[in-house]
Amino acid sequence: MKVYDISQEVFSCAVFPGDPSPERIEMMKINEGAICNLTAFKMCAHNGTHVDAPYHFIDKGKTIDEVDMKRFVGYAYVASHEGDITAEDATSILEKARRAAEEKQNSLKADQESCDAYNRILIKGKAVMTEDAAKIFAENKILLFGNEFQTVGPEDAPMAVHLIMLGEEIVLLEGIRLGEVEDGVYFLSAAPINLGNSDGAPCRAILVEF
Repeated sequence: MKVYDISQEVFSCAVFPGDPSPERIEMMKINEGAICNLTAFKMCAHNGTHVDAPYHFIDKGKTIDEVDMKRFVGYAYVASHEGDITAEDATSILEKARRAAEEKQNSLKADQESCDAYNRILIKGKAVMTEDAAKIFAENKILLFGNEFQTVGPEDAPMAVHLIMLGEEIVLLEGIRLGEVEDGVYFLSAAPINLGNSDGAPCRAILVEF
């Protein structure tokens, strides 16, 4: 078993333009005579590696604490892509994910959970979601979509893509790092911090290769 940490370190993480950067505050320090080291911090819910809840762009959408945890944890498919993701690209990625999931299923033991990697898609590379591609993923009702940028869709106009995908309650896992990960099927854990009534939350995302 191999574990890949696909999360960014928080205090040095990438930040979406205009969002505040994380701030580390040393409340107590042993080398200054305190009984322990104690750290406080301030950050945006969308700094670094994080997940978007529907409430991020939909006022009556689910908040992060209301999203079903099964969306964040389970088999996922990693696919490399550079540039815009078109509708044709999205269809091809889903087809590859289904074939890979079928192959993985054949190698699983009878008592293991069935492989549904086509429900969680992670894109490796400098890829930008288009509206047409977002509609393909939405129509297929995937559970989660992840990418390496700090947002899904064009950075200067992210709203349309978010509305399409969050409208189908697809969890958006943004700011992951897949440089060391080959294309294929893995087990994903990207559970967010349980922030009540929040539009998103940081997470420690990992991939497990069996």
